[in-house]
Amino acid sequence: MASILYTKSCLEQKLLDLPNWQRIAFELFSEKVGADIFPCIPGRQGFLTDQLRISFAGDPRKQTTAEELGLLLSEYGKISRHTGKYASLLVLFDTPEDLAEHYSIEEYEELFWSFLNRLSEHDPKDWPEDFPKDPEHYKWEFCFDGEPYFILCATPAHEARQSRSFPFFMLAFQPRWVFEELNDSTEFGRNMSRLIRKRLEAYDEAPLHPHLGWYGGQDNLEWKQYFLRDDEKQVSKCPFSYLKGLFKQTK
Repeated sequence: MASILYTKSCLEQKLLDLPNWQRIAFELFSEKVGADIFPCIPGRQGFLTDQLRISFAGDPRKQTTAEELGLLLSEYGKISRHTGKYASLLVLFDTPEDLAEHYSIEEYEELFWSFLNRLSEHDPKDWPEDFPKDPEHYKWEFCFDGEPYFILCATPAHEARQSRSFPFFMLAFQPRWVFEELNDSTEFGRNMSRLIRKRLEAYDEAPLHPHLGWYGGQDNLEWKQYFLRDDEKQVSKCPFSYLKGLFKQTK
C-alpha cells in the first residue's frame, strides 16, 4: 500500500477512515505536540499551522517498510520547501505489541540505525558533494535523494526523556534548510535555542543531553543527536555503515 503525505487538517477530516492503529497514533501525536508545554516550539508551530507532513509506515523491522519510506522521502523532498518555514516529515510506524512492549531503549537504538542503513540502500542519488560521507565529520548530516535531513527518533521505551517518548516508533525528518534561520549565527536562532532548552528542562525528567548542539560546530556531531537514550550513554561510533559498505563494493 502506497504511503501518503498528510497534513494535520486532512487527517482530522479522514480520521474515521483510517485503520485503527493509524487513528490512535495520530490522536496521541496530536495530544502530545498540541500541548502548550511541548518543548519543540518550531515543531509544534509546524503541526498547528499545517506545515508538517505526516505519514504512516509499516513495521520498521521489515525490509519493505524501508523501501516504501524511501519513495515517500523522495516525494517529500520535492515539496518540502513549499510547505512552510517549519517544515518536517513525521513518520508514525506500525508498532506491534511484541515491539512496543518488549524492546529496550538499546534495542530500539539498534533498530533505528539498522532502519537508516536499509533506507539508504534505496537512495536513488549519490551522496551530495557538499556533505561529508563520514558521520564523524562535524558537517555530516543524513542525506537522501540529494537532500540533507536532521532526524529525531522517539520510541515506547523512553520514559525519563519524555521529549523522545511515544507509544509508536516514530521518526521526524527535518530538512537542513529549515535551520538557515535557526542557528547560532542569528539572534532569532539563539533565542529559540535558549527557550527550547528551558522548556526541555521542565518537560523531561532526564537532564539536558550533553550532545545537543548546533550543526557546523566543530565540537558537534549530528548523528549523536538523532537517537538519545534516557541516560547519557551512547555507542562510541556512528552505526551508519551503508556508505562504508558501498566503498568496499567499489574497490
